[in-house]
Amino acid sequence: MVYVPTTYQISPSSCHYYASSSYLCYMISIQNLSMQFTGEDLFTDINFMIREKDRIGLVGKNGAGKTTLIRLLCGLEQPYKGDVIMSDDVTIGYLPQEKKFSVDVNNRVRTVMEEAMTAFEDYHQIERELVRLNEELSDRTDYESDSYQRLCEKMSHLNERLNIMGGHSIEGEAEQILIGLGFNHEDMCRQMNEFSNGWQMRVELAKILLRKPKLLLLDEPTNHLDIESIQWLEGFLKNYYGAIFMVSHDRAFLDHITIRTIEISCGKIYDYKCSYSEFIERREERIDIQKAAFDNQQKEIKEIEAFIERFRYKATKAKQVQSRVKQLEKMDVVQIDDQDKSAIHFKFPPAPHSGKVTLELNNVAKSYGEKQILNNINLLIPRGEKIAFVGRNGEGKSTLSKIIAGVLDYQGEVKLGHEVQIGYYAQNQQDMLDMEKTVFETLDDVATGDMRVKVKSLLGAFLFRGDAIDKKVKVLSGGEKARLSLAKMLLFPTNLLILDEPTNHLDMLSKDILKSALLQYDGTLIIVSHDRDFLQGLTNKVYEFRKPNIKEYIGDIYDFLEEKKLKELDDLNKKQKSHNIDNNVSQGKIDYELKKQNDREIKRLEREIKKIEEQIESLEKEIAEMDTIMSAPDDFPDININNDWYNSYGNKKEQLQSLMNQWEDKQMELEM
Repeated sequence: MVYVPTTYQISPSSCHYYASSSYLCYMISIQNLSMQFTGEDLFTDINFMIREKDRIGLVGKNGAGKTTLIRLLCGLEQPYKGDVIMSDDVTIGYLPQEKKFSVDVNNRVRTVMEEAMTAFEDYHQIERELVRLNEELSDRTDYESDSYQRLCEKMSHLNERLNIMGGHSIEGEAEQILIGLGFNHEDMCRQMNEFSNGWQMRVELAKILLRKPKLLLLDEPTNHLDIESIQWLEGFLKNYYGAIFMVSHDRAFLDHITIRTIEISCGKIYDYKCSYSEFIERREERIDIQKAAFDNQQKEIKEIEAFIERFRYKATKAKQVQSRVKQLEKMDVVQIDDQDKSAIHFKFPPAPHSGKVTLELNNVAKSYGEKQILNNINLLIPRGEKIAFVGRNGEGKSTLSKIIAGVLDYQGEVKLGHEVQIGYYAQNQQDMLDMEKTVFETLDDVATGDMRVKVKSLLGAFLFRGDAIDKKVKVLSGGEKARLSLAKMLLFPTNLLILDEPTNHLDMLSKDILKSALLQYDGTLIIVSHDRDFLQGLTNKVYEFRKPNIKEYIGDIYDFLEEKKLKELDDLNKKQKSHNIDNNVSQGKIDYELKKQNDREIKRLEREIKKIEEQIESLEKEIAEMDTIMSAPDDFPDININNDWYNSYGNKKEQLQSLMNQWEDKQMELEM
């Protein structure tokens, strides 16, 4: 069974999809899969497997085909050719990037808890099926028949599935996951239509996690989450019993969860059994090795061709010439893997000179009706300060950004410094573009002065070249709209940049280039982001938003997170000593500390496993060399093959078996 949003329909009966009831070492096997759009290949003849407990990060540039591949895996798209072979007991939970939400069949808006509880429809269906099977078995007496055994096996499988879903505490589990994803206890009874699309996507994620499918397919799961919720989700996914296959442009999130990385590039895939950061290093090493091998081979080919050309017409060298001709014909040319190296390239123009104080806020407040978002906010931001706004969604980060940018009314006083010019990138900046304009018109219509003649070159720097500048904005992808919005910001010099979630929809390389440009920016920077890797080293001060107030931390994002953890641990110790603990809060803190201990234990086991694997690899090489010697001892006259040599061989085999046993034990301990 495949779990997908209700707006989609799965077609597992398609000729491209096969289910197998036999025992398989994989959950899904992709064989020679190809996909085309408008006659152009997105990817061609790709092959890979997803196994039980896999933790796979799917990466690649915007438009490489990541979302399409995920939709192919769960049957929402049909491939141009190739097969998706799936074990028949696989259950899939698919979280898309975006989803349109609707009311239930009775035209009634559900509450958050009611919506989350719809995740257990499958649980109740299994219960009903078990009752039916039990009644059928009670009426039968053919205990030795194959059909009776099959019924027993089916009941056992359904009971196991029921235990995994944990139905005895489904409402408590639902509330626990919703709170982990950022909801409060009082939110449980609020109607779904009171929340933004981003918060509704959190409920959709909660439903998928509650169903506990054997395979999670997650497409940018952190897009709608704040830092605290991302950290909670990391802990949940690390301990998840099934396999995970996800697309994410959050490097830190990938590194904390995945142990395998699949890259889509230039229509091919590259599969690495490591985290994203290690994959980057290995990919560079692979390309360097290929380039060196290619250069050496080209040098060898030129030498052979020079020999052939020199002695082609000399009878005494005819045999050697023919030998080298055959050598060239048989030579397998070294291939260098294709890389899509197209990337944006830009830097912010120098910040115009301004006063020593960029911004001053006095008693700033903002309310929506009776709901107080900000209250008594006082800030003094000197020129050149680099500041991060962080906190849970809905705590006021974007609200204060809009107030400073002058696009939202407020109470209190906001004073801009002398000659301060603001550049503002809104969280929904892409939606503020005119969809009917072309890419070129979007910039040309607002460019002034010298920038008018630089519009095309500026667009080229953001990968809009040739016919692409005549595209309508409405046909652009999310990543392309984000790039166009960034390009538009460069038309005007600024000395105060306010960026609200600028990395949404940007691929890894574009994010790195944006970060590099911001590091070189010599003006004042205020940035709202939940991307820890992007924020690291970018700011020197963090403001945490806790509605309706804010709190200052000195340092970058990881300094803030570390200080926050230490404070929480200190508070926990004080509460335990006083024995005056709120049960809900204290249990969360205790769970948090247990999780930290578990994480440390996992890292220790991973280090030990890696060390054992290195020892195994070394021993296997030594044994393989000795096997070669034993198979042809005459080829190794310098080797004295005596009793000591054979004893050494036997010892190495025993050591290898011992290491293999240790590796299996450590792996079992890691998976428990």
